[in-house]
Amino acid sequence: PEFAHPYEVLAPHTQISIASPLGGAAPLDPSSVEASTSDAVSVKFLKDRESLWKNTEKLSSFLGPMFDLATDATSHTLINEFYTHNKIISAVCHGPAALTHVKLPSGGFLLDGQPVTGFSNAEEDAVGLSAVMPFSLEDKLSEASGGRFEKAKEAWSPHVVIAREGRLITGQNPASAGPLGQKVYEAIFGDLKV
Repeated sequence: PEFAHPYEVLAPHTQISIASPLGGAAPLDPSSVEASTSDAVSVKFLKDRESLWKNTEKLSSFLGPMFDLATDATSHTLINEFYTHNKIISAVCHGPAALTHVKLPSGGFLLDGQPVTGFSNAEEDAVGLSAVMPFSLEDKLSEASGGRFEKAKEAWSPHVVIAREGRLITGQNPASAGPLGQKVYEAIFGDLKV
């Protein structure tokens, strides 16, 4: 859902470039695919849009947001350039890990004092991945934002956070992917209420 829902909301209205750490075929998480079998948007997306993740552009990084995008200089440069040029930056689930060390031209960090969300400790524990992750995303985002991490009252509920005058949009978990896509659409096309 984290890829399918935002893509389906945005693709009819804007050009989307798909990149992966190595380029070419990007692996899909089998457990995410299995967990999405009752999600009609995701099932249709997997069936009809396979070329999107089979033919990605190369991003100089690998192993995903929790393992290397949090410290990847190329990712930080791209995020910084997007922010500097007034583009929308969004991330959902574990993706906000890539935002934790992004330094702005002013010398401050992107998340300094900003509300943010991402996969919570309770959700990580529920899927049994806390022990294998290099760090707690909730703790890292809370630290990077000066304690401004937000989460839904109940694990697995959708939760989207808007910061930086609508230019930074984060979603907590897979259930947040559709609402995040809608907020990105609203931010791009001028309907976002901040």
